[in-house]
Amino acid sequence: MDPTQQKALNALESFILLSSSASSPRAAADLVKQATSAPNTYVFAELLQTKNIAALKDGPPEYASSYTLLEIFAWGTWADYSSTPDLPPLTDAQAHKLRQLSLLSLSTSPSTLTYTHLLTALSLSSTRALEDLVISTIYAGLLVAKLDTKSQRVDVSSVSPLRDLPPARVPQLLSTLDTWNGRCVSVLDDLETQIKEVRQKALERRKREQRDDIAVEKLVGQALKERGKAGEKRMAQDPVGGSEAAVGDGDDGMDLDEKAGPGRSRGAKRGGGAFKNAAKRMMG
Repeated sequence: MDPTQQKALNALESFILLSSSASSPRAAADLVKQATSAPNTYVFAELLQTKNIAALKDGPPEYASSYTLLEIFAWGTWADYSSTPDLPPLTDAQAHKLRQLSLLSLSTSPSTLTYTHLLTALSLSSTRALEDLVISTIYAGLLVAKLDTKSQRVDVSSVSPLRDLPPARVPQLLSTLDTWNGRCVSVLDDLETQIKEVRQKALERRKREQRDDIAVEKLVGQALKERGKAGEKRMAQDPVGGSEAAVGDGDDGMDLDEKAGPGRSRGAKRGGGAFKNAAKRMMG
C-alpha cells in the first residue's frame, strides 16, 4: 500500500471508532466536520460506510447535507461543492483540503493542468494562491509535480491513490476492465498464432536446408567418383604418360639446368619428351 494512503487511513481510524458513539444526526454531522478538517485525513469511504454516518443520508435535510459533503470529500471536486446547493459552509482547513483533493482529480488529464484552468476550477483569485496550493500539496506527499511558471502549467509526475471511486462508477469500471481484458486475450491469441507460424516456417527452412546439404554431398561424391574413374581410365590407356602425369608438377625441380654434358640437361637425358607430352594431354 502507498505510504501516503496508509497514513491517511491511520488518521481516519479514530473517526471511524468515534462514529459508533455518534448516534444522533447532530453528533454524526459534527463528526463529519471534524474528520474533513483534521490533518492527514484524505480518504473517507470507510467513514461513509459506518452505520451512524450512513444514516445521515436519509436523515433531516439540515444533517443530510453533511453526508453529501462527505461524499464530495471522498470522490468529488471543488466544482461539485460549488454547484451543489444547501451544503454546509467550509472552514479554511476544509476548503484547503478540498482544493488539494480536487487537484489530484484534475491531475489525470494534462489539459486540465494549465494555470488558467486550475484558477477557474479551484476558484482561486491569483497565480500566487494557486502555486501555494500546489506546493502545499506536494509537501503533503499527495502528488509529485513541478511548477512550470514559464508555460503557466503544472507538470505532474505521479499522484497518490487517495481518491475513492463513486459507487455508481463501479459497474462502468468493471465493464471497461472486461473490455480491456478481452482485447488483451485477443492480442495474446494473435501473438501465439504468429509464434506458431514463425516456428513452423523455421522448421520447414531447416528441413529444406538439410535436404539441400544432402543433395550437395551426393553431387560432390558423384563428381569425385567420376573423376577417379576418369583417372583410372587414362592410366589404363597410357601407363607411361599417366604415371608421369601422376607425378605432377612437383618434379619440375628435376628439370633444372643441371648440366650433364655439353648442351644437354638431365631432363633431356631422361627422355623428357614423353613426360611433357603426357602432361600436356592431362592438362588439355
